[in-house]
Amino acid sequence: METAILKRFGLRPTEAREAVLRVLYRAGRPLTNPQIRACPGMEEMDKVTLYRTLYALEEAGLVHQVQGMDGAWHFCAHRPSQKGCPGDHPHFLCTGCGRMECLTSQSLPYVEVPRGARVRGKQLVVYGLCRECAKIEDEGA
Repeated sequence: METAILKRFGLRPTEAREAVLRVLYRAGRPLTNPQIRACPGMEEMDKVTLYRTLYALEEAGLVHQVQGMDGAWHFCAHRPSQKGCPGDHPHFLCTGCGRMECLTSQSLPYVEVPRGARVRGKQLVVYGLCRECAKIEDEGA
């Protein structure tokens, strides 16, 4: 499946590109570089290869970056014409555990940009506590 998607987006299928897409698709949520490298089968991929692969996937429109509160970039894979990350959408970041989720059922709000400006990307991250962290906080109170 990853091979076909890469070809459709004009990228040469490589082991690294297929592996990174597979990991992001299976995760179903944005992951940081260390989280990607911690996935089974990814331990052997060096950091430079991972960064170059993510950059190529982003340039092709298959991945986008979302910045977390700590400044770490999370990578979210688009899954064209299938269930998954559709592209521009808000994200939820838990300030307790750091887990980020795609809010794919919602769209980004309309924002009017200055006349003549070119939009290069959009990002909205909602911060708060996930259900599990809120429960822990409530039990501790």
